[in-house]
Amino acid sequence: MNITLKTLLTVILFSLVVPAQAARIKDIATVQGVRKNQLIGYGLVVGLPGTGEKSNAFTEQTFRTMLNNFGIKVPDSVKPKIKDVAPVAVHADLPAFSKPGQTIDVTVSAIGEAKSLRGGTLIQTFLKGVDGQVYALAQGSLVVGGLGAEGADGSKVVINTPTVGRIPNGATVEREVPSSFAQGDTITFDLRRPDFTSAKRLADVVNGLVGQNTAQPIDATSVQVYAPRDPGQRVAYLATLENLEVDPADEAAKIIVNSRTGTIVIGSQVKLKPAAITHGGLTVTIKEDPNVSQPGAFSNGQTVVTPNSSITVQQQNSRMFKLDAGNSLDELVKAVNMVGVAPGDLMAILEALQQAGAIQGELVIL
Repeated sequence: MNITLKTLLTVILFSLVVPAQAARIKDIATVQGVRKNQLIGYGLVVGLPGTGEKSNAFTEQTFRTMLNNFGIKVPDSVKPKIKDVAPVAVHADLPAFSKPGQTIDVTVSAIGEAKSLRGGTLIQTFLKGVDGQVYALAQGSLVVGGLGAEGADGSKVVINTPTVGRIPNGATVEREVPSSFAQGDTITFDLRRPDFTSAKRLADVVNGLVGQNTAQPIDATSVQVYAPRDPGQRVAYLATLENLEVDPADEAAKIIVNSRTGTIVIGSQVKLKPAAITHGGLTVTIKEDPNVSQPGAFSNGQTVVTPNSSITVQQQNSRMFKLDAGNSLDELVKAVNMVGVAPGDLMAILEALQQAGAIQGELVIL
């Protein structure tokens, strides 16, 4: 199917009268192949005020290699002092369609025993992609939000993370990543949250604007759309499509429980079946009060310690509350709050309801 310029202009004009829905396509989906790429490199930060690396083999090797690149030969018998130098890992994200000469932000992290990178400068570092090719060069002064100070007695104060810094616009792009955006007769939208209903609705919106069989859902994630081959027309066509508004499907009913933090998140789609719940707490207190028996003066006796333990068991009064069929989570929370259940106890109640089949939804324990 070929998309002509006339059809493209028709799409642009009619897109102005499409009624607004819940979300734009660009907010719920991405274009397949249009993505950022991760870059990483290894370098040195210099100019540190004595907070750099201690003596170790790989830092000395890196330092010697750097000096050799500048024509300075360090004798093997000379051990350089590197307290003002720190080996670092440098990483950055290369946005899609980045061109040579553009700049990107980089993050610099110490990988040795450096105490702080504050005040340091990253010297020229190659940033490579997963294919081993150099795509950018990083260099510049670090911006470090953390602070660290240490006293002579070993006491120290650390604020935030002084061993990680950033260099805004600190890397220059040297190579463009090849893109398949302008190839083929179709473009593919990938939903950020896969859902068959959302994929079908996205295809219906595009077909309702451009024409039948223009868009076709492939699976719960991808929707394939025919597009012009000319790069300029394809950009204008995509700019129109990504601003169309789609009503995404409701999320599946889920209850998320984080047992480590006590956080419970309950989705609005969760429903309850009839159930009666009672939950009581049992408190056991063990108190040790040893008795000490001392002999009389000059009796040559020995002091005897006799254990004396007291155990108290206290059971809290518990109430039973009833949940009717179809009750929402709001009603469950109200009932639980009336009884006065703590988050830890609520987790136990939710797990028990799940085991009893009284929850219409998925219980996810983190």
